[in-house]
Amino acid sequence: MSESRKVAPKVALVATILAVAFIVVLVIASPESQTDADSPLLGNPAPAVVTTTIEDETFDLARRKGSWVVLNFFNSTCVPCRAEHPELLAFADAQAKSAQPAELYTVINDDSDGAVKAYFDEHGGSWPKLRDDNGTIAVAFGVARVPETWIVDPNGFVRLRIAGKLTEGLLDEQLAMLQGQS
Repeated sequence: MSESRKVAPKVALVATILAVAFIVVLVIASPESQTDADSPLLGNPAPAVVTTTIEDETFDLARRKGSWVVLNFFNSTCVPCRAEHPELLAFADAQAKSAQPAELYTVINDDSDGAVKAYFDEHGGSWPKLRDDNGTIAVAFGVARVPETWIVDPNGFVRLRIAGKLTEGLLDEQLAMLQGQS
């Protein structure tokens, strides 16, 4: 028996083991879960954001100083964005009742005003939706993919980045923790 015939079954066995291990990792991984993501912006002043809402009102993040600001990057066709929407509705409701409410804004990522209006009309959510027509806001924040949520403190510093879909109570919990630190 030649040397290559002795090695071939071993190579096939190793390849099979690696393939099975890869499949196991994919099955147990949770791609929908949020992660606190590192960013060079954390602890630094938030990028300048000057835009308009889909109601044609002016928005300037610098004018929001004194308030906690939550920016949620969204696309109406994004499955994780749609899945986290009930969490944003609950967060907005809780903030409306809070003594120290945060301001919630949706940043529209590569979507049309009409599609976003239709989505929010059907699913709720009365907070402002910000246009990002040429993607400059997403680029300035380093958004990798939607959904992504950022918290900016009352002094205009970026305090938290959550990459991925929000889970129940996460945003309330993280905001309360940040507010307790300030």
